[in-house]
Amino acid sequence: MEKKFAELKALVAEIHDLKAALALLEWDQQVYLPAGAENGRAAQIETLSGVIHAKSTAAKLGRLIETLEPADYPEDSTERALLARLRRDFAKKNKVPAKLVSQLARTTAEAHAAWVRARQAADYTLFAPHLARIVELKRRYAELFAPSASIYDPLLDDYEPGMTAAELDRIFEPLRREQAGLVRQLADRPADDAFLHRKFNGASQLAFSREVVKKLGYDFKRGRLDLTVHPFTTSFGLSDVRITTAVHAELPVSCLLSTVHECGHALYEQGIDPALDRTPLAEGASYAFHESQSRLWENQVARSLPFWRFFYPAFQKRFPKQLGDVSLERFYRAVNRVVPSEIRTEADEATYNLHIMLRYELELGLLEGRIPASELAGHWNAKMQEYLGVTPRSDTVGVLQDIHWSLGDFGYFPTYALGNLIGAEIWNAACRTVPGLEEELARGNFRVLLEFLRRRVHCHGAKYEPPVLLEKITGRRSIDSEQFLTYLKGKYSAL
Repeated sequence: MEKKFAELKALVAEIHDLKAALALLEWDQQVYLPAGAENGRAAQIETLSGVIHAKSTAAKLGRLIETLEPADYPEDSTERALLARLRRDFAKKNKVPAKLVSQLARTTAEAHAAWVRARQAADYTLFAPHLARIVELKRRYAELFAPSASIYDPLLDDYEPGMTAAELDRIFEPLRREQAGLVRQLADRPADDAFLHRKFNGASQLAFSREVVKKLGYDFKRGRLDLTVHPFTTSFGLSDVRITTAVHAELPVSCLLSTVHECGHALYEQGIDPALDRTPLAEGASYAFHESQSRLWENQVARSLPFWRFFYPAFQKRFPKQLGDVSLERFYRAVNRVVPSEIRTEADEATYNLHIMLRYELELGLLEGRIPASELAGHWNAKMQEYLGVTPRSDTVGVLQDIHWSLGDFGYFPTYALGNLIGAEIWNAACRTVPGLEEELARGNFRVLLEFLRRRVHCHGAKYEPPVLLEKITGRRSIDSEQFLTYLKGKYSAL
């Protein structure tokens, strides 16, 4: 038994290493790849994706998974969790033909390059044919798992195991209603944030953001920070977790919040138990759990008054011309101003989930055939006006603003909103557990929060299914939107 398990782990580690190599190619594609190398990189991604799929569905791997019985191992053991995860993944991957895997890899690699060009030209029509092809392939993928209540369910399951569109609708309906009402109340408040639209040196923004995430606990010996069009985090293993960000001269807080957001993802990966490395358990419990960490650090921490009590003097010193006459309280209110905006990543906490629901509805429409890819820009603008009262100035800040659809990531967007809800629950658990947490943050002691998250969330990786991990942290298995809404209402009533 031990020999077979060791053999299984060796095969799994090999697949993990190949996935890390693929992730490195994709990281480079978004950060440093020369424009003339696009076709060659697409071919490399296609080839490596095919090799990984072949090894992930190999008969030898299947026999070992079938031979080793999870019930033979202790209930809470890593061995039992790993076998359960491998059985699930193997069954799902074996339903997908190798040809479809290669087609998706090649199509999305080419689509990403087209998306970049379309953004630069502010012309959605340059990307639309690529998106149409991706939607077609994603439909074919989802149909492999029929019957399902919704074509969306198999795609959502890739990011949030066990979650369905019906459950998503149940969570989103009251959330949509409550947040829309809250936005109507708060958006009429007078603005006092003109100082945040002065020009702030980009290199100084990046340097300050780097100092902040280092203070929060990001280990630069096992990671790095780079610039890209659309910020993201990637992991090549627990010893190499990289983050990226973007700089905008007239949006100085954007760079910081984006960097802290990605740092939240990276802190999760860097805190996973090393014993899980090179296995499928060396990642977040789900994408919503991953987003809970990035959103918690971005919002409950980096938008908070305790955070700025500590960091504002250094930020003000770095930008004396822009902020020398701005008090901490005035700055804090400006950072948390509620204003419906075009850009999801710039959205405040009150409007952010509305951006997510809009995207969920649009990609569901694409998959169900109600919205042709060629007409998506018009539907996008109409939904933006309906949900937020905003019409994007161009396709670049409208339908082309997110990278996800160019990568084929249908089913990902809802995890951001779910992450907000889980993050609020985890934050409340931290406040109950860590004495004087906010006072510690105001003194610059972010270690107390990180240690809580390391113990309760990070170290487990994907050992536990999301509802089980949520119960271990909060005492509840189901996601509770009320805690998030209570947090929002409390925060904004005090501003």
